Order: sequence, then C-alpha cells, then structure tokens
Amino acid sequence: MKGRRALRVAATLVVTGLATAYIVWKIDLGRTGHVLADARPAWWLASLAIMAGSVWPMAWRWRRLLAARGVHDSLARLVRTYFVGYAAGQVLPTSLGGDASRIYETMRRHEGAGGTAAGTVLLERALGGTATLVLAAAGFALAVGHYDLGGYLWVELAFVVAAALAGVVLFSTRLQGLLQRTRPLLRSLRVERPLREVYLALHAFRDNAGLLVGMFALTLVVQSVRVLAIWCAGKAVGVDLSPRPYYVMGPLLFLVMLVPFTVNGLAVRESFFVSFLGTLGIAADPAFATGFLFFVVTIALALPGAGIVAWESLRAR
Repeated sequence: MKGRRALRVAATLVVTGLATAYIVWKIDLGRTGHVLADARPAWWLASLAIMAGSVWPMAWRWRRLLAARGVHDSLARLVRTYFVGYAAGQVLPTSLGGDASRIYETMRRHEGAGGTAAGTVLLERALGGTATLVLAAAGFALAVGHYDLGGYLWVELAFVVAAALAGVVLFSTRLQGLLQRTRPLLRSLRVERPLREVYLALHAFRDNAGLLVGMFALTLVVQSVRVLAIWCAGKAVGVDLSPRPYYVMGPLLFLVMLVPFTVNGLAVRESFFVSFLGTLGIAADPAFATGFLFFVVTIALALPGAGIVAWESLRAR
C-alpha cells in the first residue's frame, strides 16, 4: 500500500513538473503578468456567475436522482454540499475529490444510504461525461473544415466512441456475466462489495428511462452554458475568438479535469490552454492567462464551501 501511494505521488510530481516546464518554456512571465494586469473584470465576473449559477440546476438534478431511490434531501442542503465539494476538490485530485466529499456528506445525513449516494453521484458524473461527449461530437462537426486542430479532433472522436462502448458495458444486462468474472479480482483488492453496491444502484435507474432522459437534457444545457464561462475568461484577457472553437475545447477541458493527473489539475489545465489555443493562432501568454483566470474562477467557487466548513467547525467547538 505504501509503495503504491509513493508511486502515485511520484507520478503526480512528474506530470506536474513536465506541465510546468512546458508552460515556462512557452510563455514570457513578464508579458503574461501585463496581460493579467490588463484583464477586464466584467468578463471574469461573467465567467464566475455562469459557473456559480450552474450549481443550482446540478443540485436539483442530484435531488431528483436521490429521491428516485428513496433518499430525500432539500435543495439548499444539496447546494451546500456541492460548494463544500468544490472546496474539497482544491486539495484532492480534480473533480473526483469533490465527488468523494459529496458521497461522504450524504452518508453522514442518511444512514445506510452509502450505495445510493455513491450510485447517484457516479450517475451524475456519467450524465455529465456523456453530455460533454455529445458536445465534443458537436464540436467535432463544427471544427471540421473550419479549424486545423490536428490531433485534438481525433482525440475527441476517440472519447465519443469509448463513451458509447462504456455505456453498453455499464447498462447492458447481457454483459453482466462478463463482469461477474472480475469479482475474484475485486474481492482480492477488497473493493468488490462497495463496487457491487454502486453498480446495483446505477442499474436500478434502468427502469427510470424518462427521468434519465430529462436529467440528461438538463445536463446538456448546463454543460453548454458552462463552456461560455471559458469563453468569458478568454475575452477578459483579449482572446478574440467566437464561442465556436470553445465548444471544441470545452469538452476536452472538462474531460482533462476529470482525470486525477495532479491536485486540482494544477499546471495540466494551463498547459492544455496554451497548447489548444496555440493551434488557433493565440499567443502563449494570453492563452496561459485564459487558463489561469479560469483556475481563479474555480478557486472563487470553492470559497463559499471553505467558509461553510470553517463556520460549522467553529459552531461545533
């Protein structure tokens, strides 16, 4: 266990170091500082407003999924849990840290609902990922013949195909026998029971097709609007692009932020901005500044959650 943890830490440091080296190689720190100093606050506030406003429909979506499994919670409580999850995501690996926080908070409030909490959070993540990939497919169609993005387009296409296959494996009853064969391995790793509970919780929604379609439509709208938050961050530092290329970039960014390469996606996110926007002819300094401002948006989203945790800790004392 210690060896595995040390390997994970070493891999995180290597990825962070390589991404940081790439950024330092591409940008001029002095010029980037001037770009950030001249940023227009109104556009950054618009980006923050979009991201903060999206919390309420996502919390409502989670509430509907929980209620379908017999777990009832208030919208205000779930909004609070979302913001606390954002705070946790700043010190834990990417969005997965926030998911773990939300599951833990729900288990504390509803005894015996651990499997349902994990199942609904994972289903939310699946809905978000699927909506992101639908946007990626739309972005692929928008980009073909208009933008020369090289390998990025084929990466998006590969994600779309992989997501379709994963959906078949996850929800097809015919493949349960194949999944059963992995039980001895999972049991030896001591994760068979929690994974089975999550799998059963997810499969229980196969009978709620109408609910899933409605929640997917809501997720698609929310994800589409959240892409505009990235566009606003770019406008704040003078990146003069239409929203169109961001619908190619946004889905990839959301997918990059899901993978726990580094804590909170540090350096990897900014490297992605520099690389992607560079293919569109944007200089490295404003491209990095766009990623940095979007990072500041995520920090600002975490502040309410951090304040809630600090206040509740003081009250408990």
